[in-house]
Amino acid sequence: MGAYNQDVRDRILTTADRLFQEQGFNETGINQIISESNIARASLYYHFKSKEDLCIAYLRRRNDLWNQSFYEYLKDKRNKVLAAFDFLIDRNMADDFRGCSFLNMLAETSPEKKEIYEEIQNHKAGLLLFFESELVSKELAFLIYSLFENAIVESKLHRANEPVHRLKLLADQLIQAHGTSNGNVVFT
Repeated sequence: MGAYNQDVRDRILTTADRLFQEQGFNETGINQIISESNIARASLYYHFKSKEDLCIAYLRRRNDLWNQSFYEYLKDKRNKVLAAFDFLIDRNMADDFRGCSFLNMLAETSPEKKEIYEEIQNHKAGLLLFFESELVSKELAFLIYSLFENAIVESKLHRANEPVHRLKLLADQLIQAHGTSNGNVVFT
């Protein structure tokens, strides 16, 4: 793909990213993306067969950007699991509590859109894999992952980081309990 075509593709994805984040997928029309990307209709369809194809490319790009930011943020942290919650706090502030692009898309997409669902599932599977790689117990990793996901939803719902702080504290307590109970998480 030539430099010009790559530039056009990038403009389309950048515009779609902004509009999907601000308005949502269903509220963003192809004509608005074309207009705000300052491209011809044929250019959009040269790069993407449909809005669904554009959505898949958008999710792949969001996954790459999110992973890059996430792992860059965590690289020097001693406790990466708890630092993941701090990353979420920072993202909430930077993104004005818009929430997770993947969960937002999940809310707007039917299960019949299998490729979109697969992209969402792949992103979430990667996040779970991160927690599994940091914690010795897969069950504990799933619990912490679930708390992290809940932190995303609750902080968006309440437009505040207080739920993230509370769920981070609970995650820390679970990790501590797991470390002092011979491999079993103790709930009291």
